[in-house]
Amino acid sequence: MRGIHDLGGLPAGSVDLEEHEPGYWEKRIDGIRLLLADRKRRLITVDEMRRGIESLGKDVYDRLGYYERWTASVTGVMLEKGVITTDELGRKMAEIEERDKARLERAGSGDG
Repeated sequence: MRGIHDLGGLPAGSVDLEEHEPGYWEKRIDGIRLLLADRKRRLITVDEMRRGIESLGKDVYDRLGYYERWTASVTGVMLEKGVITTDELGRKMAEIEERDKARLERAGSGDG
């Protein structure tokens, strides 16, 4: 059976071969993945990353970009293993949203 990620042989249009500089958050998720997989921690494997990405479901998989899939996979594996809890994740996400909202408000008022 073909997985959602397996596009080999299917019509998919042209591939964008343009190089681009990874964004800050893309570099960050790559760093997080490397730290979680290093010899000291061994909290995630390549196989777990792949399983997490391949199990996203077609709608989610198609909607997310490359590093967004990585983020979803790392998050899912860390939740599965109990490294983080949904409460911790929710609190951190709320904290980041508030910080971003405050930064945008400062920028809009000319103070940022």
